[in-house]
Amino acid sequence: MRITILPIVTALCLTFTPLHAKTPCGGKFSQFVAAMQKEAIASGHAPAAAKRFFGSVRQDPKTLKADRSQGVFQKNFIDFSRSLISKGRINKGRTNAGKWGRVFDRIQQQYGINRGVLLAFWAFETDYGAFQGNFNTLNSLVTLAHDCRRPHLFRPQVFAALTLYERGEFSPAKTTGAWAGEIGMVQMLPADIIENGVDGDGDGKVRLKTSPPDALMSGAKMLSHLGWQPNQPWLQEIIVPKSLDWSKTGLTTQLSVSNWAKLGVKARSGSLAKGLNASVILPMGRKGPAFLAYPNFRVYFEWNQSFTYVLTAAYFATRLEGAPAYKAGNPDLGLSGKQMKALQKRLSARGHDVGKIDGILGAKTRIAIQKEQMRLGLPADAWPTLALLKKL
Repeated sequence: MRITILPIVTALCLTFTPLHAKTPCGGKFSQFVAAMQKEAIASGHAPAAAKRFFGSVRQDPKTLKADRSQGVFQKNFIDFSRSLISKGRINKGRTNAGKWGRVFDRIQQQYGINRGVLLAFWAFETDYGAFQGNFNTLNSLVTLAHDCRRPHLFRPQVFAALTLYERGEFSPAKTTGAWAGEIGMVQMLPADIIENGVDGDGDGKVRLKTSPPDALMSGAKMLSHLGWQPNQPWLQEIIVPKSLDWSKTGLTTQLSVSNWAKLGVKARSGSLAKGLNASVILPMGRKGPAFLAYPNFRVYFEWNQSFTYVLTAAYFATRLEGAPAYKAGNPDLGLSGKQMKALQKRLSARGHDVGKIDGILGAKTRIAIQKEQMRLGLPADAWPTLALLKKL
């Protein structure tokens, strides 16, 4: 069974927003589209092109439904990673690593990014290009820009798509992709394509939907622009001592790798990297899997904002590079979605910023949990349990 995980939204949203007053979200959709068209013309786009571009736009209810039903992110790390990572995906990834070896060699030489990193994104985003989404991209982008939930993320992408259209690289009627407007094998938004699109196969065009060299080189360039440090690690499974100060774990704390080693942290396979800072992350608490997150791990959050997705993608990249399957351990029983919402409400009532009450164990909720565990004298491993819920 294949599970499609579409990105929440790529964080790199370049500014294609016109300089004059922005069209407000909401209201009648047709009026919103007309206002966006006027805004595009006022910002310098050709009137005839803008008219053609916006002429066929329709609101897409399926896009809104997809945007509001990302329940898969409520899964814990073990369940989520096991649902995405299969022997078949690993084998196909290794086959593609060989098939496109010259492309990955170029990426390694030019950007210093391991092939496993790009292969993992390629696998999770579109199953190595097999499932790229059938949403009309323009309809999705304008629908989400009109919707007042996150219009600031999607408005720039509408105008970026118009720029691509004027270049002959986007079709309002035929360009399709994911529900959130991403296009191609590694799912890039229009603004990202403009900034980071690469003609990897040398045919003079950037074809992210049909050319693996174009898609992989473009994805690599984007990661580089997001801050990827060449030829450095990103994630490593570790063994942590039971005596570790759990309050030091989590992405908010970074220590030198040598200091972690002094505290008893060991690599499960291979050796710890030298000369870098890192964070110890325990996605399911002190009794579950443990990882050392190096600086490059944080770049993943510029691609996708879900902690569970990011960790799974980063871990899968290590598997494709030859790392063994993680040691699951025996984590304490977690909370149901309903219980997580109850916990978030109680944390919020105590003054913690947990973001939206959505039942998802995100970064803000983890930080709040760890602070309350410290206050209550519990092991501060940021893992929510029924015992914590009852104490609150």
